[in-house]
Amino acid sequence: MPLSRRPENGLSHVRGDTDSPLLDVTIPKLLADTVARFAPREAVVFRAHGIRWTWEAFAAEVDRVAAGLLAAGIAPGDRVGIWSPNRPEWLLIQFATARVGAIMVCLNPAYRAREVEFALNAAGCRLLVMARRFRQSDYVAMLEELAPELAQAAPGALRAARLPELRDVVVTGDDPAPAGMRRFSTLQAQADRGTLDRVSAGLTPDDPINIQFTSGTTGAPKGACLTHRNIVNNAHFTTATMAFTEADSLCIPVPFYHCFGMVMGTLGCVTKGARMVIPGEGFDPAETLAAVSEEGCTALYGVPTMFVAELGLPEFADYDLGRLRTGIMAGAPCPIEVMKKVQGRMNMTGITIAYGMTETSPVSFQSNMDDPLEQRVSSVGRVHPHVECRIADPEGRTVPVGTQGELMTRGYSVMQGYWGLPDRTAEAIDAEGWMHTGDLAVMDGEGYCRITGRLKDMILRGGENIYPKELEDVLFAHPALAQAQVFGIPDDRLGEVVCAYVVPHPGAAPSEDEIRAFCRAEMAHFKVPLHIRLRESLPMTVTGKPQKFVMRAELMVELGLTDPGACGANAAEAGG
Repeated sequence: MPLSRRPENGLSHVRGDTDSPLLDVTIPKLLADTVARFAPREAVVFRAHGIRWTWEAFAAEVDRVAAGLLAAGIAPGDRVGIWSPNRPEWLLIQFATARVGAIMVCLNPAYRAREVEFALNAAGCRLLVMARRFRQSDYVAMLEELAPELAQAAPGALRAARLPELRDVVVTGDDPAPAGMRRFSTLQAQADRGTLDRVSAGLTPDDPINIQFTSGTTGAPKGACLTHRNIVNNAHFTTATMAFTEADSLCIPVPFYHCFGMVMGTLGCVTKGARMVIPGEGFDPAETLAAVSEEGCTALYGVPTMFVAELGLPEFADYDLGRLRTGIMAGAPCPIEVMKKVQGRMNMTGITIAYGMTETSPVSFQSNMDDPLEQRVSSVGRVHPHVECRIADPEGRTVPVGTQGELMTRGYSVMQGYWGLPDRTAEAIDAEGWMHTGDLAVMDGEGYCRITGRLKDMILRGGENIYPKELEDVLFAHPALAQAQVFGIPDDRLGEVVCAYVVPHPGAAPSEDEIRAFCRAEMAHFKVPLHIRLRESLPMTVTGKPQKFVMRAELMVELGLTDPGACGANAAEAGG
């Protein structure tokens, strides 16, 4: 292992390799280079829409949409929103906005009207491309609620009191457009390559190209502003770690709106000429494994809950996963037992773990395909190329190897800032350029990093610091449990008490007392959950991240905790 990836002077401070230079290109240049190399090869498969594009055909479709954006008056720096599940139009907008230097603003497909209003206004979106509906969400009805002026507006000339910057609304699909909106086909114009090339030539790698909103768990969501350089290089190094080439086919069931889908996924494939296979508009375990099986995919992405769902399919053995070799499990803590099953039963012996955050484009650490099994299942790997990371104590001092602290990141991958929020940017990125992640971590002597929790997730019980991930790893080892999440609720005597939501494997029926006894045998008494609830499923975001704040609120309502100290009398039940 290169010395540059080992901690320096016994401290938790590492620097990534710099042997391979950073790519100094914009997204349009990257795509053009890939098309020049692999024009007739299949590039994109949207199975739910019957679409198969070669690289040449894909680039032509991108240029048609880019020409439509120019015709709509979109100029470099203008913001274009995209509110849709994984549809072909999403992918075209991703690369068409980049072609003309517009900033694509990603809206979570699960957003409700209030959240859409906030995001569109915070970013100042001039044009919105959106699906008509997805699952239980009626996007058209929500937008008409926000902008009743659409009923009388000419398409492209909206003036809405609650959405003052928005002028143009484009809907996907072939049905007639609702009043005041227009169909996506009207955004597809005859492309003038010369004009488009002149616009693209005026762009630089340091231009902002994407705004992604954080989850807003600590207040209003913030729009992380990312550049061509940020995401092109992160996509490049993430897929290089998995040895991607034009011979690979990546199954992408994760949402496009998040960095996992659009940077590590679609853009990552463009950096290598690998084929993108999109199984459906949203995640479905059977659709995903059918895509892997029938398209001969060599790589698969997912969060842990996705892999759990795939492994749990009754017909799992019927799918041909023989060509799978690698992929990424990320987005949430990766349980050891799940990793072992993915490597063994899904043939993904080269699966990697990746860690990062939206504000760092996203990946900072990733395991290598040939890392020892123990390291791949117990850490998030080692630092990425051209990235610098350290772990610090509350005073900002770098801690010794093996000591827990807050993980910080510096380098090309750190965002430009939060869009329109200089004060919040200054809180996140210090004067020396370090991005404060808010994640707790421990680094070993070889540079492997283990995420141990969130600063804000830590449970303080009777003076003892308890980190939920440690408990979750124990619960995942229980043979009857498929999923587990640990969180704290207030207590007047102990400050907080430990709680767990767990999901049993199909057919398993463990009792709360049995699970608690299992925990007592594996951990100190003060860590044992006081309240354990068995659930059929857990509240999750659309990207599969557990919503602990929902669990916490639900349990407090169940316990009648209008007075936060009401559960204190039973604390001794957990052995405390």
